[in-house]
Amino acid sequence: MTLAGRVGNVVKPVVRWGLLHGLPRVALLLAARRGDLQARLFAGSGSTAELDGLFAEIRDRGRMHRGAFSYLTASHATVREVLSGNDFRSGIAPDSNRLPGRLADWSAGGFIHPVAPPSLLVTEPPDHTRYRKLVTRVFTVRAVEDLRGRVEEIANDLLDAIDPARPADLVETYCARLPVTVIAEILGVPADERETVLRLGSAAAPSLDMGLPWRQFRAVEAALAAFDAWLTGHLDHLRTNPGDDLLSRLVAVREDGVGLNDLELRATAGLVLAAGFETTVNLLGNGVALLCDHPGQLDVLANEPACWPNAVDEILRVDPPVLLTGRTCRQDTEVAGVPVPKGALVTTILAAANRDPAVFADPDRFDVRRDNAREHISFSSGRHYCLGAALARMEGEVGLRTLFARYPRLRRLPGATRRATRILRGFERLPVRLGG
Repeated sequence: MTLAGRVGNVVKPVVRWGLLHGLPRVALLLAARRGDLQARLFAGSGSTAELDGLFAEIRDRGRMHRGAFSYLTASHATVREVLSGNDFRSGIAPDSNRLPGRLADWSAGGFIHPVAPPSLLVTEPPDHTRYRKLVTRVFTVRAVEDLRGRVEEIANDLLDAIDPARPADLVETYCARLPVTVIAEILGVPADERETVLRLGSAAAPSLDMGLPWRQFRAVEAALAAFDAWLTGHLDHLRTNPGDDLLSRLVAVREDGVGLNDLELRATAGLVLAAGFETTVNLLGNGVALLCDHPGQLDVLANEPACWPNAVDEILRVDPPVLLTGRTCRQDTEVAGVPVPKGALVTTILAAANRDPAVFADPDRFDVRRDNAREHISFSSGRHYCLGAALARMEGEVGLRTLFARYPRLRRLPGATRRATRILRGFERLPVRLGG
């Protein structure tokens, strides 16, 4: 390797961190001290009580509030308008004609990243339409219902392996293992490689956050690079040894004679795999915590099991796996009577929209019978609506129903901890006593 290449390997990560995390971190911390609401979302403890207070403050500023770094909205109607409208695009696209954009292009890491093109999260039509079309049919309601029996088997097998006489961390033993096993089977990941996928996916989860400290940034990038290397090897294997699974089909599929190139294939396959379990881990853990904390609601479900699907939507509404998402304005426009210029960022706070009193009566109350629970916006909206929504709902229903049917006296123990991630909301540890 040339001297310039060696220097680049040292300098590029520093530049990436400075642009994406170091400088934004300093700016956000300073703005938080001045009271900026978006910065306080970033800089606070992230506790549920603190977030609820911030949601109320943001809502009090109107349907669209201009913060120091972006426009903010906690309004259900406005969030849906921004996420569904053609005036906005997903992701943050740095201007390659300006120095920060040129530096971002020069310092790119060379491995797939969930918020870098060609990820489904940050692409727009026609590319987004093409990528999504190739995987959508695997996640239709009918295809998901065909998996229900297998998901029940996996849930029972996992519970069989837990000693009910001893305290257990449900995240480690159940909530994480159920969705990773399901998505791994759908995608053809060998059983002996699933622990690797789970470990790397969990380590890379903070990649969605902004303002990471240097050490954490390097750890996250190492996990992303390792995941990319594993995925590249797995896809190479499937090219010569295809199976009856989604990844094998993605390798071979052609749409109008055109398939995915190598980068598109890795980005699409990697996102579907990671998203297929990362958010569902949070859904299951958040659901266990809410139901343990509201035993009266568990009684309702025991007496009215037909309420379980609605209960999952109420869990998604009250404690969603994803806190917020962002959009970039394509052109000068107006939202909720507020002018929004081209290039401006809009932060749509999904968790706050789910507590909008204009849509949900007594919005802070957890009610598994709530008649409009399904109107939550936890799966986003518009063209970027979560393609795995049906699978997540089914796994949440089966996973929670199976757990509480076997252990109706399950209770939480001290020591639960939330994940340190900001965008993804869930539990790192959830100690419980299953029976007794």
